[in-house]
Amino acid sequence: MADAQESLWEAMLPAEVRALPDDLAKLDELLSDLAVLAPIAIRWERLLAEAGCEPGRGRPTIPMETYVRFMVVKHRSGWGYETLTREISDSIHLRRFCRLGLGERVPDESTIRKLTRRLGAEVVHELTRVVIAKARREKRFRPRAARIDATVVEADIKYPTDAGLAADGVRALAREGRKLASKIHAKRTAVRDRSRAIGVRMRELTRTIRRRSGEAKAEVLELTKQTGAMLRKSVKEARTLVDAAQRSARGRGAQKKLKAAKALEELADRCEKVCEQIVKRVSGEKITDRLVSLWDPDARPIRKGKLGKPNEFGYVDQLCEITPNTKPGARGFILPPVSEIGNPAENTLLPATAEEIRTLDISLREVMVDGGFTTKETNTALEGLADEIYIAGRQEAGSRKTRRRRKRYRTGAEGRISHLKRGYGLRRSRLKGNEGHQIWGGWATFTYNADTYTTLG
Repeated sequence: MADAQESLWEAMLPAEVRALPDDLAKLDELLSDLAVLAPIAIRWERLLAEAGCEPGRGRPTIPMETYVRFMVVKHRSGWGYETLTREISDSIHLRRFCRLGLGERVPDESTIRKLTRRLGAEVVHELTRVVIAKARREKRFRPRAARIDATVVEADIKYPTDAGLAADGVRALAREGRKLASKIHAKRTAVRDRSRAIGVRMRELTRTIRRRSGEAKAEVLELTKQTGAMLRKSVKEARTLVDAAQRSARGRGAQKKLKAAKALEELADRCEKVCEQIVKRVSGEKITDRLVSLWDPDARPIRKGKLGKPNEFGYVDQLCEITPNTKPGARGFILPPVSEIGNPAENTLLPATAEEIRTLDISLREVMVDGGFTTKETNTALEGLADEIYIAGRQEAGSRKTRRRRKRYRTGAEGRISHLKRGYGLRRSRLKGNEGHQIWGGWATFTYNADTYTTLG
């Protein structure tokens, strides 16, 4: 917990300046509960036990109460880490909400970033479960219905092409190769920088695509093949350099050499996969488990049949909202998102969502899902969790009025997803990798749930 004592300067401020706005005041009341921060304390204790360290050792960090409030402000505002620290530093209200005195220094943005990765996704999901349990216990929140739907959370990458990935790989291998070569005193050009040569092919490829003819397609494949051949040469040179580094890693500085060699080897593995994708594309073979980014290797291409965005690149999250009723505008709590790498079907993710409902010991009257769920698998996964299960276009029992009510309520899941994307940053994950994406989605849903908690009577 942060130091709640006010300084002399704060005590001299006018009452209207010291008072928080209504929305922040309600969030402040929720986040002041020690039980909300308990999952973070458990996480630190487990890390200390695994490392064999005693409490109190190591460099001091910022209070976790302050950190959680930083992340809530971040996902409510959509600010980046640098903007976040700057805006909180300039605002008296945000300083008071984050438990920072006027004379205190605002934490550096790198501190917030590193803590976000260090805590992980499961801690954030546990925070969400604590808030839902607190709402049921203290606010008399009674979940009676649930709607489940999946959405695509975009990865923070540019639109991928095979030739573009090859160009990125050539530049990255040359850059990392220079770093490793300097550590083992090898030739600076141990991994040749072919970015100029591959840039010529890329510009020619762009001019060729504009022609949009049958001959142009053949030329594009040939140019793509050439970029793949250049990347393969760079991969071969990188592996040779890695072997040399591993052999010379002796004595002082050995760990740094091995760490740099490992990073270069991992990059070479990804680049080699790009080479294989190019070979398959040129030969007309089907590509499965396609790599779309060297920096976010867990992201995958996802087709959802949308007219505006037929192809998206990122992750599929299944969201379940539990509400006290099915009236228009019903608002409830979002359970921790469930996801898998790739493009899983709705029913593939449903058992994990059902397990979240069981973990929270929730008994529902109705569950509404769309036609993407199959009847048998859905009924099996949700068995014992709800009295009735509505599947749009497949399983629609009840009167005409009841079917209409359920259909309207189920359609509201799409509006809720849009709300999360526009208002809480769920549209695009700014953290790389599947773990980063889960952390990002966890903080987005936790912030939404915190806001929902403040609306309860």
